[in-house]
Amino acid sequence: MNILILGSGGREHSLAWAVLQNPKCDRLIVAPGNAGIADIAECATGLDIMNPGAVVTFAEQEAIDFVIIGPEAPLAAGVAERLREAGVLTFGPSMAAAQLEASKHFTKEVCDACNAPTAAYGHFTNAAAARDYVTAQGAPIVIKADGLAAGKGVIIAETIPQAHDAIDDMFGGAFGGAGAEVVIEEFMQGEEASLFVLCDGENILSIGTAQDHKRVGEGDNGPNTGGMGAYSPAPVVTPEIEARAMDEIVRPTIAEMARRGTPFQGILYAGLMIEDGQPRLVEYNVRFGDPEAQVLMMRLGAQALDLMHAAAEGRLDQTGVTWAEDHALCVVMAADGYPGDYAKGSVIGGLDDCPADSFHMVFHAGTAKKDGKITAAGGRVLGVTARGASLREAADRAYGMVDRIDWPQGFCRRDIGWRAL
Repeated sequence: MNILILGSGGREHSLAWAVLQNPKCDRLIVAPGNAGIADIAECATGLDIMNPGAVVTFAEQEAIDFVIIGPEAPLAAGVAERLREAGVLTFGPSMAAAQLEASKHFTKEVCDACNAPTAAYGHFTNAAAARDYVTAQGAPIVIKADGLAAGKGVIIAETIPQAHDAIDDMFGGAFGGAGAEVVIEEFMQGEEASLFVLCDGENILSIGTAQDHKRVGEGDNGPNTGGMGAYSPAPVVTPEIEARAMDEIVRPTIAEMARRGTPFQGILYAGLMIEDGQPRLVEYNVRFGDPEAQVLMMRLGAQALDLMHAAAEGRLDQTGVTWAEDHALCVVMAADGYPGDYAKGSVIGGLDDCPADSFHMVFHAGTAKKDGKITAAGGRVLGVTARGASLREAADRAYGMVDRIDWPQGFCRRDIGWRAL
């Protein structure tokens, strides 16, 4: 098959790495890609992946057999259905189904309709009503921009004044159009983890669990980020808890989406809060997480393509996952200052000293190549990922690679996996 992956981050680098291990892949193009992806695949740097018509034209010109859409923004822009309308097999939900991520309020309505357990909430279109709600509810409380905010539109307010400030910021445009509406939720206690489920519109298949580290500082302190590291599997998601999450949250959601005439096809990433054996939904994402994709792809390898292909063709009921008894861990290296202001263009050395095999990979998230050198081109820049027979072994391998990388302008958390370890 000729395969096109849309996206430019660590998620897409790991997807490309896994896809290339499968003999079904004859040619791989990633648009727009990054400096790391360019070492293993063709990069279509000029393709506007937010333009459905341009993506369809490119797929037809390059005789693409299968498209994998990495980020949420092209899904919300309707790229998947335009490709399918043109007869191109595509992995990823329609614009209507992508509302499960693109609108927090939509997800809450779906949960209400199918009785999926989630946090109590209020939905607001003006700051005054939102502030009154917070005052009545008390703190801690969670303030969420309704729309897509690149993983940054969630504020956990410890006090009522903090919550009021977050509301004013969102309605004041801090997150652009994403904050035109706001969802305010109860603060759920427990431990958070992620469940990844393939869907073909009707059938579902769990393909693994992971635990992300959203806070920038060690011990889960500091502001939220897009994710500073992850590991898989997540021990907190026991087989019993996974079964409850599938039966009480995921299956009812997929059935409700089909009932509405907007069946979901692609990967559904359920963020769960687990307390006393009870999982509740924190949020849905409609694409692989980043950095969770890195640890999942490290564990799945070549079968990832077969699984995504089966979901796109509507035959998940004939497909299964083969798991090794292994663990994977990813450490994100970010530019100093992230998630606030950070500088671009610093040179990253030592990457050639890191092994690249089925147990070790440095996935590029925000990199560019200038004068033959790899430079930082984003906030989260590298996803240093390793696999091992135990989580400790995976962590030791990942941090061993971190220590080989020469990048004074970057930093990482040194405690990824601490809950499980």
